[in-house]
Amino acid sequence: MSTFTDEVLDPVSIQSLWRRSQQSEQASKGCQTRDVRRAEAEVQTTSRTVGSTQTEPADQAAQPLFQAASDEAAPGLREFLRRVEDTVIRELATNAKSHAFSGFQVNWADPSQRVLCQCSLQHPDVQKQGLHVTSVSWSCTGSVITCAYGRIDNGSWSTERSCICLWNVDSRCLNPEQADLVIDVHTAVTALCCHPSQPALIAGGLYSGEVVVWDTSQTPDPVLAVAGMSMDSHREPVYEVAWVPLQKKGEFGVLSASSGGQVLLWMLDSDQGRLVLNAAYALVHQQVPHSSSSSFKARGSGVVGVTSLALSPWDNDTFLVGSEGGLLLRCSFSSRTLAAASFEGLSVPLRAPAVFSFRAAGGPVHSVDCSPFHRNLFVCAGTDGLVHLHSLLQPSPLVSLRVSDSYVFQVQWSPTRPLVFAAATGEGEVQIFDLGRRSLRPVATISQEGVGQAATCLAFNRHNPNLLAVGRMNGTVTVWRLSTDLTEQSPRESSQLEQIANQVAE
Repeated sequence: MSTFTDEVLDPVSIQSLWRRSQQSEQASKGCQTRDVRRAEAEVQTTSRTVGSTQTEPADQAAQPLFQAASDEAAPGLREFLRRVEDTVIRELATNAKSHAFSGFQVNWADPSQRVLCQCSLQHPDVQKQGLHVTSVSWSCTGSVITCAYGRIDNGSWSTERSCICLWNVDSRCLNPEQADLVIDVHTAVTALCCHPSQPALIAGGLYSGEVVVWDTSQTPDPVLAVAGMSMDSHREPVYEVAWVPLQKKGEFGVLSASSGGQVLLWMLDSDQGRLVLNAAYALVHQQVPHSSSSSFKARGSGVVGVTSLALSPWDNDTFLVGSEGGLLLRCSFSSRTLAAASFEGLSVPLRAPAVFSFRAAGGPVHSVDCSPFHRNLFVCAGTDGLVHLHSLLQPSPLVSLRVSDSYVFQVQWSPTRPLVFAAATGEGEVQIFDLGRRSLRPVATISQEGVGQAATCLAFNRHNPNLLAVGRMNGTVTVWRLSTDLTEQSPRESSQLEQIANQVAE
C-alpha cells in the first residue's frame, strides 16, 4: 500500500526587487532654446544721381592758357609771349647742354651762421699768470682738447713755470673755467702733439730744449719719458714735435725740431722713463740746395734755425721744415750725407737731410702743413702775412694769398674739404679760405673783440670735423662749430685740387 500521492499546487512567483529599483530611478529629461524672435527691415537710397565727364571739344582745347586774362588787364602780354617764345626755348636748350654749374650746390645757410662758438675755455692759474696759448692738439678720439701755455713775446731765456690743461668737450660736466686735468711744467711749453692712436699719450717740447712724453692715465705723476738736458738733447727752444710712424707697425717715435738747427728722432723707452736718440739731422747753410728761383744765399757754415716742421702723410721718408730766415726745405729721413756742423757729444751720426729748396719767404716761417688729399701740395705761412700754396715739384708757390697785415702764426688744411684751409693771424682773426671759389677772399672769418687777442694757434678736429679749436694770446681756447658747407666735400672738389696741383708756377 502506497503512502505517497500526487497533488497539484498553485504556482508561486517572486518579483525582482533589483529591477524595480532600477526602473524607479529612471527619469526622462529634455531641454530646448528659447523662442527665436524674427524681424524684417528694409533700406534703400532716397535719391539717385547720374554723373559723367569727358574731354573738352577739340576747338576749345586749342585755346591758349592765358585766355582768361583780358587784353585790358595785361595789354600786349599775348603778343610779347609769342614774340619771345622761340628765343626762350633756344636758350633753355643751350643751358641743358651746358656744364657751367655742374657740381654747384645751393647754400641756403646764413653766411653769418657758418661758424658758431661752442665753448670758451680758460684756467684760473693761467689767467692769473697772464700766459699765452702756444699750441693746441686734439686727442685721437676727438673728445679731449689739450692746450699748452707759455709766452710768444719773450725771446729771452725764461724760467717761468707753465702748465698743460686738458678739457673733455663731450663731457656733460664740462666746466669751461676749470680744466679737467692740469699738468705742471717747470718752464714754458712751446710745442704739443697728441698721439695718433693712444689717447693718453702727449708729446711736448719745452723752451729749455727738453722733449717730454706725458701719460695722462698715470697719477699723480704723468711724466712717462724725458729727453733731459744731456749731450743728445736740444740746446735751444723746441718749436715743433710730431709722432713719426716707425718700421714696426703700430710703433711711433717722437720727432722734435729746434731753433738750434737740429731735427732729432727719439725712441720711447717707457721702462727706463727716458727718450733715446735714434737719429739726428742738422740744417747747415752751406749744405742747403738752392733753386734758380730762390733768393736765399748761404752765409758760411752756420746752422739754419728751424721754426716749423711737417710730415708728409703720403711718403714716410719726406718731411718739410721752415726756418727763421724764411728758408723752406724738403728733407729726407734716409739721407746719408754727414752734416758739416759740429755738435759735441752726440751718440749718433749727424746727417744733412735737405734735398730741395723752395723760394724763400719774406720772414720766419711759422707754420707748414701738407695736404691730406694730394701728395704734392702743402701750405706755409709766417711773418710776411701771406699764405703760400706750394707744390713739392716746383720751387715757386702756385698761389700766394694776403691773409693779414700782421703775422700768420699757423695754417692748417681741413681734414674733410680738399680745397679748404684756415689761418690764425696776429690781428686776432682766423680766416677760412676755399680755393674752389672764384674770389680768393675768406669764406668765413672768426674774430673776437678785445685787445691782445692774437690767434696764436689752431687745430681742426679730425675725428669730429665740425669742431675747430683756436688758442689766443690772452690764454683762452675757443672751440668753434663749423657749418656743413665748410666740412662736407663737393662732388668736383678733388678734380679741382688736381687742376691746381698741375698748374705751373709763375
